[in-house]
Amino acid sequence: MAACARSLVKAVGGSHGHLLVTNGLLLTSFSQTVTRLLPVRAFATRRTEKREKEKEKVPRFLQRAKEEKEAKVEKVERKIDNTNRHKPYGLTAWEPVDDVYVVKHYPRPVYDVGVAVDMLKMFQQLDYTNPQQNVYIDLKLDMKLEKKKKVEAFISTVQLPFRIKAEDNKVLVFTENPSQAEVARANGAAFVGGMELIEDILEDKIQADFYVAVPGITAHLLPLKSKLRKKFPKSKRGTVGADIPKMLHIFKNGHEYLVEHECYVRTIVATLDMPKEQILANIETVIKDVCSHKPASFGPFIERALITASTSEALHFDSGPFLPKADDDDVV
Repeated sequence: MAACARSLVKAVGGSHGHLLVTNGLLLTSFSQTVTRLLPVRAFATRRTEKREKEKEKVPRFLQRAKEEKEAKVEKVERKIDNTNRHKPYGLTAWEPVDDVYVVKHYPRPVYDVGVAVDMLKMFQQLDYTNPQQNVYIDLKLDMKLEKKKKVEAFISTVQLPFRIKAEDNKVLVFTENPSQAEVARANGAAFVGGMELIEDILEDKIQADFYVAVPGITAHLLPLKSKLRKKFPKSKRGTVGADIPKMLHIFKNGHEYLVEHECYVRTIVATLDMPKEQILANIETVIKDVCSHKPASFGPFIERALITASTSEALHFDSGPFLPKADDDDVV
């Protein structure tokens, strides 16, 4: 009898979720002591749609970069109007009260160009420096035109009314024509020749300040392009042409300057021992030539002008008197 009862318990314990009912009574007292066998799933369930979508999502850092790019707004330079302000924005006052002060806490004074030249001459006397040191101007240009267009960086040669150095510039003329070679020598060319000069130039046996050429020979000068770089003859710069005497006149006595770093012109204009009137005349000539590269209708071409000598500090000067009027339509 006892053996039958144990067999019955095992049978009931092996069943899942089955209960014995006898005469309306629920037999559960013995099932609490029996270990039940739980089902084990040996296969993976199907991935839900939600998890599939999460897998297809763009990585977080890429999503963030995309959002930042879409939300990026073009930065506009903030223009601060100091009109009717008791002091300039971000500075201590309009003018210092004491004789000794921190320069960066006050706006840089803008001098008349004549006053600035006088100050440079005074600095030279106080410091006992070389009176024949060079005088430079530094111009910051507004290269913007309409919409997204802008003035391209340029190189120009100008005839200064008062020469800075006594000797002429060395000009080399490329030509294969004997008659043109004679004309070049008669007008003061330092070197004249054709293809035979290429090797000497590459080996630095011949060096010149300017290189000009007649139109027919430019195609044979390509080996010199990497050597001469900006001095390589180009019709856009006026160094390629048939009028040899005219080119020699321009470049023997010409003063060359160029736009650097997209919008800056830094060039020598005189020496400090020259009379003040001659220095001002050279400055006016350079500024007017610079302004000829942009129509005056687009506003002032020069945003900021500095003048300095080799051993002195730079002074801001007013370039307004030299700027062309808006009705001038001279454009190069």
